[in-house]
Amino acid sequence: MKRSTLSEDVYATLRSAVLEHSLAPGDRLNIDALARELEVSPTPVREALARMESEGLVRKRALAGYTVSPLLTRDEFADLFDMRLLLECAAARRAATHATDEQRSELLVQAAFTVGSDAEGTWHAAFTAQDAQLHHLVAEASASPLLLDAFTRLHAHLHLHRRYFPYSHAAVTHQEHHALAQAIAGRDPGGAEDAMRRHLEKARDRHLAAFTQ
Repeated sequence: MKRSTLSEDVYATLRSAVLEHSLAPGDRLNIDALARELEVSPTPVREALARMESEGLVRKRALAGYTVSPLLTRDEFADLFDMRLLLECAAARRAATHATDEQRSELLVQAAFTVGSDAEGTWHAAFTAQDAQLHHLVAEASASPLLLDAFTRLHAHLHLHRRYFPYSHAAVTHQEHHALAQAIAGRDPGGAEDAMRRHLEKARDRHLAAFTQ
């Protein structure tokens, strides 16, 4: 139990450091140095990095070790959102008819989440976790294992870009999430698909600001 908790703590710490860019895109990751910094053995660090590699947050190269994954180029980012529009709109439509009552309730709870004040600059991690969880719930509620797997692999590439998401748009995102969850909870396939499409198109425009900075 203690080993499991330690591994989770190390994973959460390193993942947060990557998402908040304390470990920046392109940084090399030395397992022994990270273990000393976190005051743990190399094993949970190695496990955490392997898990983050599967999420697309870090990359591993033979003889070179781990590095934090680079940001997407503008063209890669545009391609990512084209694929998200194909996959997640279909997932939302399916979720409206396939979601269980428990999943519909959970979506409404997630959509009601707000990130709070930006006074201490700590909202990014909370926003990232909530946004990723809501979209994952929609994919899960689609009752298509293949669609869920495709979504999971695709979504990992967006994590690093969330660091550049403007706080001023968090409330708008919350409203879009709420509209999506309401449509799925109301068993409205067309409404759910439209709500997801509007949300993704607007999210794409908000994230594009990162490429002009």
